[in-house]
Amino acid sequence: MFMKWEKELKKNIRTIDQLKKHVKLAKKEEAVLRKVIGIHPMNITRYYLSLINKKDPADPIKNMIIPSKDELNLEGVYDTSGEKESTKAVGLQHKYNETALILSTNRCAAYCRFCFRKRLVGLSEAEILERFDDAINYIQEHKEIDNVLISGGDPLILTSRVLRQFLEKLSEIKHLKFIRFGSRVPVTFPDRILMDDSLPALFKEYSKKNRRLYVVTHFNHPNEITRKSIETVNKLINANVIVNNQTVLLKGVNDNPETLAELMKNLVSIGVNPYYLFQCRPVKRVVHHFRVPFFEGCRIVDNARKKLDGHSKRFKFIMSHRSGKIEILGIKGKYLFFKQHEARNPELVGKMFKRKIDKTSGWLDHSLRLY
Repeated sequence: MFMKWEKELKKNIRTIDQLKKHVKLAKKEEAVLRKVIGIHPMNITRYYLSLINKKDPADPIKNMIIPSKDELNLEGVYDTSGEKESTKAVGLQHKYNETALILSTNRCAAYCRFCFRKRLVGLSEAEILERFDDAINYIQEHKEIDNVLISGGDPLILTSRVLRQFLEKLSEIKHLKFIRFGSRVPVTFPDRILMDDSLPALFKEYSKKNRRLYVVTHFNHPNEITRKSIETVNKLINANVIVNNQTVLLKGVNDNPETLAELMKNLVSIGVNPYYLFQCRPVKRVVHHFRVPFFEGCRIVDNARKKLDGHSKRFKFIMSHRSGKIEILGIKGKYLFFKQHEARNPELVGKMFKRKIDKTSGWLDHSLRLY
């Protein structure tokens, strides 16, 4: 028997014919978009579709969720951060010493067009966890792991029964300090939480004083902060869950200081902690139309921070690189300065380096050398 929220998900927009009932498409554009979704599927909740301003051809929500002809551009690669190299078993990654990452599903409530796991979301299950007990055994054997990130896809579109199984087994591992869920559900499909009291109840049961649960969510634009999303955040907070936010800097969405500052201020006002601002990864079929160069990104971030208080500018401007997470510190003279925030090799954490400014560059090559 399907839950009410599961029935609502079945009403998602997945075909061009369905999309045409809501968004005007030229015939030529329609043909191109059919080709695009034949490669990377379209999946849009009716709630998130309702946030689009149809009078604005450059609407940021539209840019994030509706396919584009630019997705036919093959610049970039699918695995930008070396996830294959970090995989210890199917669906289990261990890149950073203290953190294990579980790929719990290849599905999301809605498929964002800028997704950095575009290679698998809505497509392949080859990288998705098959045997949860194998992941548990690995984490138990590696005492250096003190936290687990359950990701995907989006784990919060799994049933509360499945999520309970995850939490039951992970909570038995004594050396874990906290558990995180990476989810865009509060943004694209708040009804998952609003229509199912069992999920907040489950979180409250397992989010204890000495071991909190975290939801790391993903607001990219102020227009995503709505009455429903605020209500969802409140439910999570009332369930003792700490809510952090990871934004991606996206061309045509939030690539100006005013929008970015408004977003961060509004997140703090609803109890969501700004955590990371990610440089858009050079993902195939994404990088061409979404990435902002470092030089421009630093200008945007610096000017946004001038408008922010201490709480709302706590976020770090980060690049999730093969070597690890690299903080983009800013510009001085002819150079861009960087700092290794997290690293595959723990000895590199904290190392700083610089690169000569190239106003078109938006990434560092994979053979990164810090010295």
